[in-house]
Amino acid sequence: MMRIAIDAMGGDRAPESVVKGAIQAVQEMDNLEITLIGDEKQIAPHLTHHERIHIIHTDEVITNEDEPVRAVRRKKNASLVLMAQEVKEKRADACISAGNTGALMSAGLFIVGRIKGIDRPALSPTIPTVDGKGFLLLDVGANVDAKPQHLLQYGIMGSIYSEKVRGVTGPKVGLLNVGTEEKKGNELSKKAFELLQNAPIHFIGNVEARDLLEGKADVVICDGFSGNIALKTIEGTALSMFSMLKDTFMKNWKTKLAAGLIKTDLKDLKKQLDYAEYGGAGLFGLAAPVIKAHGSSNDRAIFNAIQQACRIVDQQVVSVIEETVKTLQTEEE
Repeated sequence: MMRIAIDAMGGDRAPESVVKGAIQAVQEMDNLEITLIGDEKQIAPHLTHHERIHIIHTDEVITNEDEPVRAVRRKKNASLVLMAQEVKEKRADACISAGNTGALMSAGLFIVGRIKGIDRPALSPTIPTVDGKGFLLLDVGANVDAKPQHLLQYGIMGSIYSEKVRGVTGPKVGLLNVGTEEKKGNELSKKAFELLQNAPIHFIGNVEARDLLEGKADVVICDGFSGNIALKTIEGTALSMFSMLKDTFMKNWKTKLAAGLIKTDLKDLKKQLDYAEYGGAGLFGLAAPVIKAHGSSNDRAIFNAIQQACRIVDQQVVSVIEETVKTLQTEEE
């Protein structure tokens, strides 16, 4: 039986979207049990009877205004903290939260713990591409600063996840850089390039930001500073483009008529660019699967994040990463 713990109070639409996503998940997966952690009075109205959904009550919550590290240490009974404890105590195989990103990363590090051999975890969302396949981007903010060794580990973790969970055969791994030539970039990029060339992955070299959405690489690695800027730029551009399209189609009766004719196509396009279709961002490098769902996740996004967590557990991604890193360390010695 797969066991998933979820912070029921995390996210803009919590707890309703979390509960509905959980209900859908247990209805479609027979081997799944879910534990919702949060205020039972708020959860209960949305929870139709289901024997495989349990509640751990707490009325303490970490908000987005809380300082992450301090909140995790001081709010011992917060829903996010108790969720991580469920994983640490082996009562859950994985956990999911749409709440405070920094607090989730802190809980992951301090409570769940790192995989032996991984220096720093990476926050890794799957980004939509033109061909609809998407690509994994890591790191997007778990670590603003990084060393070449960290980028090497990101490449290995991203490659394993893409192959095991996303079903990509021989995933192409690219290094985000200011040019495609081998000697481009700063010292971090140049040294990371050398390490990645000798790694047990399909490294295709440097990729530029303008090529990301074309699907040139299945996995794109970078430091958290660059990755966060790239992610926010992509999100902001997509939102702006849809806003501009809407304004254009609402100009006059002719454009409104045209909008009506292609309404279905526009919905399909929006769905193709929707983060919810890909679940959440994995915190790779931790001793158990930890998923950060988008703050504005609806029930479909929560459901997809649950599916994502289950696939990571089922494919033993954490164990494969640990064994791969151990092999690298043996070779270095």
